[in-house]
Amino acid sequence: MPTPPRTFVGFGFGAIQAGLFLYEAFRSRQFERLVVAEIAPDVVAALRGANGCYRVNIAASSGIEVAEVRGIEILNPTAPADARALEQALADASEICTALPSVEFYARGEPSVAFLLSAAMRYKATRADAPRAIVYTAENNNHAAEILQSLCERDLPAADLAAARLSVQFLNTVIGKMSGIVAEPGQLRAENLATLADGFSRAFLVEEFNRILITQVHLRGFHRGIPAFLEKPDLLPFEEAKLYGHNAVHALLGYLAWRRGYRVMSETAADGPLMELARGAFLEESGRALIARHQGLDPLFSPEGWRSYAEDLLTRMTNPHLRDRIERVIRDTPRKLAWNDRLVGTMRLILDAGVVPKRFSLGVAAALDTLEPPGKAAARLSALWPEADEPPGRKSQLIELVAQAQRTLKEDHYGKL
Repeated sequence: MPTPPRTFVGFGFGAIQAGLFLYEAFRSRQFERLVVAEIAPDVVAALRGANGCYRVNIAASSGIEVAEVRGIEILNPTAPADARALEQALADASEICTALPSVEFYARGEPSVAFLLSAAMRYKATRADAPRAIVYTAENNNHAAEILQSLCERDLPAADLAAARLSVQFLNTVIGKMSGIVAEPGQLRAENLATLADGFSRAFLVEEFNRILITQVHLRGFHRGIPAFLEKPDLLPFEEAKLYGHNAVHALLGYLAWRRGYRVMSETAADGPLMELARGAFLEESGRALIARHQGLDPLFSPEGWRSYAEDLLTRMTNPHLRDRIERVIRDTPRKLAWNDRLVGTMRLILDAGVVPKRFSLGVAAALDTLEPPGKAAARLSALWPEADEPPGRKSQLIELVAQAQRTLKEDHYGKL
């Protein structure tokens, strides 16, 4: 029986799928088929109308470059004929990527992503000629791979489980690539952005950074078709670096920039006190805590490695060609103020290291100002933290730090920190 062509399949056609996974799969020239599953009818129609070609705007340090990706087959799994074609593509696939809004979407829809992947696992487990596959999970969740694997294995016959695990491996990812979809007509015109396809009203805008970290592949003899990604035996420390370093400082800078009246992140580059505060948060607060926790594991977790990481990110966060809108950075404030998320979770990590998170306290205080109705730190934060008070007294300690930061913000001298 002839070997099926090497196939890549993606779920979800957003900025990360289009501007990272499909883009890198196309650039690798290792795949004979590039397939993407998408349920938005207008997107499906646009890509089909363009004969499987789409454009992505890549923000480099020198300007915006437009790349064209060709040969994409787009399938809508809610259409029966497309669902059957997708099932066959997944059976033939060697690399698969889920890039959905959240892990909650794994089990949604008919057929669901988990259902389709489970069928592919069953096929690969029972057919010696079926290619083995890795599944990149690109949702912003440290345990996305484990969650998806559990959902997929739930419906597998017990007799196929062991063989399925030798045929398919689910990988977590750490994606430090900033990206988005631009739909505002004024921005599209002002920046001369190329839309996804002719006649379509939205554009992909992503930064050129592509050093993505993934779980180490352990399928025997498996060779990835996408060479750009870096495998790590333990992703958790790097996931913490992204959440408590990259994401946390990005949010801190965004909320304080909002108070200053800025519209895009690049405007903060000229604000010396604000940039020094962000740099201090990176180096003296979350950096000190993460180095103390993971020193010796990787060159990143050293004073020199972390400083290089921080300076690179501060430059990328304020890239004028990325035009990262403040309103996008600070959206969904209650989630960002959750007990384990980027601001409060970072404060807790810093306190555990014996450091006072003065700068991140200011970020939380600024974030509280975006909520309606405004209120004191104790009432607003207590309502957002249903978790246990561990260690005892930690919640009151955090609230007092944020209340003090609220007073500092009113005096507007935070640049002295």
